[in-house]
Amino acid sequence: MTKRLRVVVAKPGMDGHDRGAKIIARSLRDAGMEIIYTGIFQTSESIVETVLQEDADVLGISILSGAHQHYAEEIGHLLRENKLDDVLFLLGGTVPKEDVEDLKGHGVAEVFGPGTHTDDIVRFIYDWAAAREKAV
Repeated sequence: MTKRLRVVVAKPGMDGHDRGAKIIARSLRDAGMEIIYTGIFQTSESIVETVLQEDADVLGISILSGAHQHYAEEIGHLLRENKLDDVLFLLGGTVPKEDVEDLKGHGVAEVFGPGTHTDDIVRFIYDWAAAREKAV
């Protein structure tokens, strides 16, 4: 890697349960990534604005409220509208398997559910970054 990856971790909407997001943020930080944690109760607009201002490589959102379709569609649209198509968009939370393909249609690269090992998320991000760097 030629540069340290910058990752925004965000909690959209009224879901106040942020333990998982904080665990992921800490694990990514420990793996050498720079983390920008937005905190809870964020709007889609404020999340994408943070990605833009922080020149982030990765956006990870955590949703446990069941509103994953809504936020994935809204945030995916805002990322494209702001020409941030090159940002890796990840989603974690309680998501039914039958919703995963729809989420990917909104630009989510991968969905990580409860029980996912943090090492798997770290590996996914670094594999993506290595492929991106190789393509340049």
